[in-house]
Amino acid sequence: MTRDGDTVRVLGVDPGLTRCGLGVVDGMPGRPPALVGAGVLRTPAAADIAARLMGLEENIDRWLAEYRPDSVAVERVFSQHNVRTVMGTAQAGAVAILCAARRGLPVGRYTPSEVKAAVTGSGRADKPQVTAMVMRLLRMGDPPRPPDTADALALAICHLWRGGTRDRLSAAAAAAAARPLAAAAQPRRPTAPGGRV
Repeated sequence: MTRDGDTVRVLGVDPGLTRCGLGVVDGMPGRPPALVGAGVLRTPAAADIAARLMGLEENIDRWLAEYRPDSVAVERVFSQHNVRTVMGTAQAGAVAILCAARRGLPVGRYTPSEVKAAVTGSGRADKPQVTAMVMRLLRMGDPPRPPDTADALALAICHLWRGGTRDRLSAAAAAAAARPLAAAAQPRRPTAPGGRV
C-alpha cells in the first residue's frame, strides 16, 4: 500500500511505559525518508498499570488517526537485564500492536540490532551514532529529544527500507507456494480410452 503511488508512511514506536517514543516518516527503499512528526508519550510511574496502558492506547490511537500511517514498526524486546523494564516495554509494545491491528495496519517488529544495522550499517552502533544518522537522513538541524524519539524515527526508517522488501519477498514466496496448489486444484478433462481427449 502506498500513499501517492510512490511513498509509504510509517509510524515507528519505541515502546515504554514511562516514555514511549513515536516517529512518523514518509519514504521508500533507496530514497531519503522525510520527517512527518515525532514526539513522546509519558505516563506517571506512580499511576496504576491499567491507567498507564489505557493512556498509551488512547494516545497511540490518536496518532494513528491524525497521521494515518500505512504501517507501524515496533521495537521487539528480546533481552534486557531488568525484568521489570522488560515487562513494561513488552506491555507498551503490545498496546501499539493492538492499536495497529484494530485499524488493519501491518506491523513490523525489529530488534535494536536490526534497527541499528539498517540506519547506521552496524548492528553494534551506539545511541549517539543512531541519533546522528537519523538527523542526517531526515535533514534535522537539532537532535530529536528525548532519545526515545530518535529511536522511534530509526524504527520507522528501518521499516521503510527493510519491511517493504521483506513484505515483497514474503508475498512472492506465498505466491510461488500457491501455484502448485492452484495447478493441482484445476479440473482435468476426462480422457477417452486409448488416451484420446
